[in-house]
Amino acid sequence: MSAIYQIQVEAEPFYVPENSDIAADVYVFGYRIRLTNTGDQPAQLISRHWIISDANQQVQEVRGMGVVGEQPRLEPGQTYEYTSSTQLRTPYGSMKGSYQMLADDGTRFTVEIPEMTLVAPRVLH
Repeated sequence: MSAIYQIQVEAEPFYVPENSDIAADVYVFGYRIRLTNTGDQPAQLISRHWIISDANQQVQEVRGMGVVGEQPRLEPGQTYEYTSSTQLRTPYGSMKGSYQMLADDGTRFTVEIPEMTLVAPRVLH
């Protein structure tokens, strides 16, 4: 039987009005990520890659080690959650990306992060 490398990603975006400054075109969006190891191999999150787009088609790519300063290791069935944020110059946009994972047996694999729509309230009618 071959090993199964699988991480389920649930992503929930939300607007952060107290950190936003509409007059200065600063819109802050938070997001909660829940990672669950649905495979049969322990794996560690090594790095992340985000592609963040605003309403003006300005795209920024963010790459880095781990998430929120951690590189969590997930046993099969284990879940890890974190919250972070991003800032846009427009009241709506989107973000998507991927995590690079390393299984205990040395296998590297990529986990896609589903696209999230970022929308400040009262923007779309």
